[in-house]
Amino acid sequence: MVKDISGKNAVLAIQHVFAMFGATVLVPALTGLNPGIALISAGIGTLIFHAVTGGMVPVFLGSSFAFIGAIISIAGEGGENLPYAIGAVFFTGIIYLLLSQMVRFAGIDLIRRLFPAVVTGPVIMVIGLSLAPIAVGMASTHWPVALISMATIIAMTTLVKGFFKLVPILVGILVGYLAAMAFGIVDFTALTSNERIFMNVSDIVLPKFQLEAILTMAPIAIVSFMEHIGDITTNGAVVGKDFMKKPGLHRTLMGDGLATMFAGLVGGPANTTYSENTGVLAVTKNYNPAIIRLAAVFAIVLGIFSPIAAFLKTLPVAVMGGVSFILFGMIASIGMRTIAHSRLDFNNSRNLIIVTLILVTGLAGVEVNVQGVALKGIGLAAFVGMISNLVLHIILPDNPDND
Repeated sequence: MVKDISGKNAVLAIQHVFAMFGATVLVPALTGLNPGIALISAGIGTLIFHAVTGGMVPVFLGSSFAFIGAIISIAGEGGENLPYAIGAVFFTGIIYLLLSQMVRFAGIDLIRRLFPAVVTGPVIMVIGLSLAPIAVGMASTHWPVALISMATIIAMTTLVKGFFKLVPILVGILVGYLAAMAFGIVDFTALTSNERIFMNVSDIVLPKFQLEAILTMAPIAIVSFMEHIGDITTNGAVVGKDFMKKPGLHRTLMGDGLATMFAGLVGGPANTTYSENTGVLAVTKNYNPAIIRLAAVFAIVLGIFSPIAAFLKTLPVAVMGGVSFILFGMIASIGMRTIAHSRLDFNNSRNLIIVTLILVTGLAGVEVNVQGVALKGIGLAAFVGMISNLVLHIILPDNPDND
């Protein structure tokens, strides 16, 4: 790690910190968990993930949105049952480990048959496009500032050479922040209201275990499993490597599981691979995993030192909206590139139907409830894609009549 701490890598890592910060602290803000613990869980969880996967997958782990409803439901009004929600998060990590072993023994060939390019490409598009409304909503809080941030990133990416081409996100945030100050929309309240310098040990919420809480949260792990496959596929498509094969999907799942178990031990939300940081990879084309690990260290520091996190809270929503506009759109474009590289034949009606089902179920707000567990968005799109691909290969086998 020491050899990776250079001025250049530090700046690149800070860029990743900005990308993950808003979403990572939003989850604890909505569920009653401690934002500092969430940042520490994300940082240490990312380091655990990299240790398990041999440090070759440039993935950052942050707070998962999939578990927000379950945590709030289990914690109850006033958060009196929050320790039981944290205990359920810990057991979710165990389920990830079990799934990782199932994948290991089933073999990657089976996973590929379930999730070929005709499935993974559209699912990647769903990941990016389903996040797009969030970016638009953030940007709409002040479109001039958002557009300035976007224009800066585009200019840095297309017109500039050298070091600044590697940090378009960071430059976009800086220029956007200055523009926001000029428009008078920067709220410095977080700086003036911050009383503590360090996180207190008392902020840690130790887990308690209750069967009802565990059963409430456990099914969501299956949804997250589907999302994990999509995220790892997306990350590999961006980098140009097959991470499902090496280090293997079972190892990435294991890393995610152990990271979530750690979060459950200290009072953090479940961790998940972050599309925001994959978007940064796509824009900068710098895929060095060591930079992600350095960003993880910075996240831990943010969690420990309250004033630094307080400063980041002053970052206007519109600035991050402009940044997210580019990042999420880039992810959707990677899905299109995956389809193009696979040379998928869209004259084949089977392929058209599979892609259609994935896009509609993933983007149109379709929701399926099973025993109180909602399957929607990315998870539902991946499931529908897998099932439709298997069924249509039986109904419409490869032959000229299907063209």
